[in-house]
Amino acid sequence: MAGEGSVAIHPPVLWAQRHDILFVTIAVEDLQDIDVKLEDSSLHFKGKVGSKEYVVDLEFFKEVNSKLSKHHLTARHLEFLIKKKEAGPYWLRLTKEKLKVHWLKTDFAKWRDEDESDEEGGDRSLEDMMSRMGGGFDAENLPDMDDIAPDENNEQDSDDEELPDLE
Repeated sequence: MAGEGSVAIHPPVLWAQRHDILFVTIAVEDLQDIDVKLEDSSLHFKGKVGSKEYVVDLEFFKEVNSKLSKHHLTARHLEFLIKKKEAGPYWLRLTKEKLKVHWLKTDFAKWRDEDESDEEGGDRSLEDMMSRMGGGFDAENLPDMDDIAPDENNEQDSDDEELPDLE
């Protein structure tokens, strides 16, 4: 696989999913001489940066539609938008084998929980969220803090003392 005297390296691979697509990113800058083979059950990638050769071989958890899938190379990474063969519940993992590999990680920038809406604008302010939950507060109708009864001892708080001048 790798050239004579060199060892193939697994690059960092990030992934996220929706009901019908997978996002896979090979996070290596300035890739050259890339070779991508996306099949319905697997992804094979080879690329170089200088004398380093990077290799990724993934067997997908379930089948994908390789004909409707795309990839795009930028200066920072190689991105894949892979169409799942069947839309449905989220996959348990990206790979067929139930192995934890150090180079495969969740892409939290693209991840969305299965029960979240795919619509943008899901990020609402705390006040909106609280009002939908039946709570919330009205900043204009807050209680007057002067009405709070003083301590029994009516002592001055320690933080009410005057501070010395700064030099």
